[in-house]
Amino acid sequence: MTPSDKVMTSLRGGHSDSVPFTIYEAKIPQCRAEREMRNRGLCIVNRRPVLNACTPNVKIKSEVYGENGKTLTRTWYETPCGTLTSLHEAAGFTTWTHERLFKTPDDYKALHFLLQDEVYTPCYDAFLNAEKDFGGDMICRAGFGLEPLQTLISSVYIGMQDFCMEWMDNRDEILKLYDVIVANRRKIYPIIAQSPASHANYGGNVVPSIIGLETFEKYYVPHYNEAAEIMHKHGKLIGTHLDADCGLIAKAVAGTALDYIEAFTPAPDTDMTLKEARAAWPDKVLWLNFPSSVHLKPDAEVKQKTIDLLNELDSMDGLIMGITEDIPESRWRDSCRAIMDGLDSHAAQHPKLYA
Repeated sequence: MTPSDKVMTSLRGGHSDSVPFTIYEAKIPQCRAEREMRNRGLCIVNRRPVLNACTPNVKIKSEVYGENGKTLTRTWYETPCGTLTSLHEAAGFTTWTHERLFKTPDDYKALHFLLQDEVYTPCYDAFLNAEKDFGGDMICRAGFGLEPLQTLISSVYIGMQDFCMEWMDNRDEILKLYDVIVANRRKIYPIIAQSPASHANYGGNVVPSIIGLETFEKYYVPHYNEAAEIMHKHGKLIGTHLDADCGLIAKAVAGTALDYIEAFTPAPDTDMTLKEARAAWPDKVLWLNFPSSVHLKPDAEVKQKTIDLLNELDSMDGLIMGITEDIPESRWRDSCRAIMDGLDSHAAQHPKLYA
């Protein structure tokens, strides 16, 4: 089986000769060490869009400049209802957001126009070509974007702190934006379901201690289920990226129609062990993020932690080990190899679990 075959087998609830190991395309450079790990079975997760989005009635322009050794990008969004600006800093594998579009309640009209102006068209060729170019060493994943409410929190629009304040002071305005994003997502569902993608993530990065259970149940769960219904009609899988403390929302997540929970990060980095996650979500595939804090440990401890995690479970069905966060530059080669050593050792020690 190719690395991508192994991932898809587990993603459909089965298992192969060892637990698959994946890493985001942006978390590992293409180099000799990466190629050696791919030859050994590492599968690259390439997150690719299957649609294009544009705002035909919004004029967008950007300026890139240097300041104090930093590369900054200022972007202007000119709408008939006012101009919005953002400021980002390029930072290696990621981007730091220094200014979001929302500055004051005066920006609500322009934000509403910007969101309502979005138009979507299918774009399948690049996805198909990527799968063809990388063959069995890579699995391509599509995405719906963030959940409607989370879009206002985690993207360029408002941000967590301002969202919390506005949720209390101007909730009606927040919900107007939310309603527009809901309508936008409903346009996206069939495009992704009919795409070449075998699976797609719907949002994530939810912080339950801030969102709360009631808000999660009211403003998140229904959208997972609505998208899942359409995806399942086309034989596609759907999951979400939950890498924070999930104990508070575990029961609500269990009741969704999601097929997999991606980036689930076991203790010691969160409030749930792998065993607890399996008990809470017995019918869902667990696509893990290896606990980031453990990367800093010696290789032998990384290997043993990998084995210990798998030893918490009685079945390897529907389990994928993954990396979804940055690893320190000085550690990624050795830590990834140690994780793979742990996966191989567990398979050798427990052959009946992989038969």
